[in-house]
Order: sequence, then C-alpha cells, then structure tokens
Amino acid sequence: MWIIEYRELIKILTISDLKVKYQSSVLGFAWSLLNPLLMMLVLYLVFSSVFKANQDQFALYLLIGIISWRFLANGSSASMGSIVGKPSLVTKIYIPRQVLVISNVLSYFISSILEFLVLVPLIILLGAGLSYYILLFPVIHLIYFTIVYGISLILASLYVYYRDLNQIWEVLIQIGFFLSPIVYPLNTVPPQYLKYYMLNPITALVQMYRDVLLYHRLPSLESTVLTVAAGLVLMAAGSFIFKRLERRFAEEI
Repeated sequence: MWIIEYRELIKILTISDLKVKYQSSVLGFAWSLLNPLLMMLVLYLVFSSVFKANQDQFALYLLIGIISWRFLANGSSASMGSIVGKPSLVTKIYIPRQVLVISNVLSYFISSILEFLVLVPLIILLGAGLSYYILLFPVIHLIYFTIVYGISLILASLYVYYRDLNQIWEVLIQIGFFLSPIVYPLNTVPPQYLKYYMLNPITALVQMYRDVLLYHRLPSLESTVLTVAAGLVLMAAGSFIFKRLERRFAEEI
C-alpha cells in the first residue's frame, strides 16, 4: 500500500508543511490560537444577547465549534493547491500524487489537535470540567480526518484544471459556516427542518465534539454512523476522481 511504502516521505512533507506554516508567521503557532479566540470574542459579543439564554457555557460552545470548523476550512483550502504548489514532485519524479495531499491534510490535522489541546485548560478554567468521554476525542478526530482528506482529494485534483476553484470554495466555506451550528444552538433550528439539517456530517461532527468535551456524554449512534459513512464515501469518491484526473497533472501544471 502506498501509504506504508511512502510513509517516510509523507512524514518529511508533513513536517515541512508545518514548519513553513508557522515559520512564515511572526506569532507562529500562537496565531493559530489567537485567531479562534478573537473570532470567539467577536461572535460572543454579537450573538450572546440572542443565544446565551438558550445555551449554557456559550463561550465554550462557540470556541469548540470554531476550532472544529477550522480544520475543514483551513485544511481543505490549503490542500487544494498541494499538487499545483509542488510541480517538481509531479513532473520530475514519480511518487503517488496522493502523498502530496495527505501530507498537507496531516499538517492541519496535527495543528487542529494542538488547538484542541490548548482548549482543554480553558474548559477547566471556565468551569465546564472534563469527563472520561474526552477519551473518544481521537476517534472523532480520525473520522473528521477521513472527511477532510476525501474533500481535499477532490479539490486538489480539480484545481489543477480549474484555477478559479479556490474562489468558489471560499464562498462555499463561508456558506457552510452558517449552515452548521457554529454560532447558534441546534434548538434554534425549526423542528420541521432539523432532520434534513442533521444530514450535514459537519453538523454531526461539531455536535460530537461538544458531546465529549462540553456536555460529558456519549455521541449519538446516528451521528457516529453518519460521519463514518460520510468519511468513507468522500474518501472513495475523492480517490476515484483523483485517479481519473491525475493522468494529465504533469501536462496541466
């Protein structure tokens, strides 16, 4: 299997992506923490008067949603250019091109884990506490990885041919942010639309993070099945599209 055969290269590229991402910033990893904190503060000031009565620990509710959303938004957007951004590895040597995508997604996967780890002390300081359900966090995050990786395969392969895709994806990400329960509680969604709303796997994932980190309960079976199925389908679809389009990557780049 190519992942095992090229594991050292994947490791090197992942570390390289992490270094480039943080060394090019004055604040380095600190900016990864300041960004969601500042966004939480703004959203808290704007929406607390509207939703605080419907949601306990509204600040943590927001922060968990923002950090979980960032993995999809940042990971997929950056991975879109993983093929185009490394032309020498595409045109001059042979490696499975999926290596370039998975290493990029892995770098954001690691960054997201670090952001969640820093969130843990805040959960304690703000009085929400922790429970043994937090042990399910790695499982949830791995499921999330499959979703982001599947989406990234599709985006990276299409971006080779359609360079304005990044503009379209940016708009879709903004729409998705407000179609997911990041800034508002689920109980504000009209009941007649809730069953359709919950078909969004990101909605289920965000709720699963809040279940284990904030509410101290087991994620629902429906959410778990939906997210696992979404991850498998997206990985299969992403791999199929990627393999169909990678034949002309060298020519298009």
